[in-house]
Amino acid sequence: MLPFMIRDMTRALFIVMLATASGFAQPKSIPKKAAPAALVARWPIQSLAVEGSRIYKPEQILAVAGLKTGQMAGRPEFEAARDRLVATGAFETVGYKFIPAAGEKSYVATFQVTEVEQAYPVHFEGLHVSELELTATLKARDPLFSLDHLAATQPVLERYSKWISEFMASKGQPEKIAGSVTPASPGDYVIVFHPDRPLPVVALVNFRGNHVIPENVLHEAVSGAAVGTPYTEDRFREILNASIRPLYEARGRVRVAFPEIGTEPTTDVKGLRVLVTVDEGESYTLGKLAIQGQTPVHPETLMKDADLKTGDVANYDKVAKGVEAIRKAVRHAGYLDAKVMPDRHIDDGKKAVDVTFFVEPGPQYTMGKLTIAGLDLTAEAEIKRIWTLTEGKAFNPEYPDFFLNSVRQQGLFDNLANTKADVHVDEKRHVADVTLRFSGGKSEEKPGRRGGRGM
Repeated sequence: MLPFMIRDMTRALFIVMLATASGFAQPKSIPKKAAPAALVARWPIQSLAVEGSRIYKPEQILAVAGLKTGQMAGRPEFEAARDRLVATGAFETVGYKFIPAAGEKSYVATFQVTEVEQAYPVHFEGLHVSELELTATLKARDPLFSLDHLAATQPVLERYSKWISEFMASKGQPEKIAGSVTPASPGDYVIVFHPDRPLPVVALVNFRGNHVIPENVLHEAVSGAAVGTPYTEDRFREILNASIRPLYEARGRVRVAFPEIGTEPTTDVKGLRVLVTVDEGESYTLGKLAIQGQTPVHPETLMKDADLKTGDVANYDKVAKGVEAIRKAVRHAGYLDAKVMPDRHIDDGKKAVDVTFFVEPGPQYTMGKLTIAGLDLTAEAEIKRIWTLTEGKAFNPEYPDFFLNSVRQQGLFDNLANTKADVHVDEKRHVADVTLRFSGGKSEEKPGRRGGRGM
């Protein structure tokens, strides 16, 4: 009996110790505001916030959630709000948290969302109704709706197709509507809502009214994007703007237009022949050119790098290259996050295009630590001697590759095979560390070849 008594006494002692450690022995010592039961009570909402939103505004998300400050809420209400957000199809994940406000019987609540990244502009084709009225109706149905971005998920496309079909029926035009994601230009997409019926496809494209650019050039530019695609006039105009307009703008014809687009069935192949009338307009020149913003590089230097002059043909391709040249010059001064945005103003009276380049340099980055890998001590010392981008100096992102090319071209080392520059940018400290990696045979410094200097 004794072993059993000892075992029972030990078990009882263990239970008492466990109860004491867990707080069961002194329940009054737990403050009421920390009690788990408080988290499931229904209290007024003191504040509502949203975390993680980029595409949608917090007020749009909260409008869908359906909760308001001041209303009584507990876990069931927050769960229902979460379900409403998930049902939109606009979010990858939706979470929430609500905690008691300090010293008050109310909640501080936050919704945490991850938005669907595939969100594209919205177009309507072949509906023949007021787009303004349709947009207002969709906005009333869904606070998240915008013509600029709509989540390209199947639930969203199906729901909007249904709503647009109902709108069409209310206007006396019963029509089943379908939504699809369609290429707009290289790398870009749009969501198109259109009647859900087979559309004729483009089989052939012809042009008339063109003189500056031969038809074979226009045909080659448009065929890849147009031939074989379902035809609607709106969609075809987008193709013209993406493929034909740039050809004219490169020649200064900035007011090129396509006033008439006609179609007719083809006789030899199944599909439509599309006949495009081109109004080439007059050739425009570059007018006033200006740099604005807190640029660290003198505006005259930037305009010289842009290689643009007043009186030149208003070639938009060349303007785009000028934008990149200006950005590159600002980056050379250590401003790695530099942005350059062109603003074009067309003066029809003077037949000129004024261009202003807005520069946002961002923070300046400096050279950090230089590390040499793959060389012996003597060669490493020589590389460090001729490396001119010293620590703390404005970092030129092109200098490391320029330096290595110079080393190879000058033949400073025998048996040198591969070289590589690895740049690690610390965005918080705005410092760039560089590692130069050398590989090949034995690195031997050539006599009489010292002192090569970089940029």
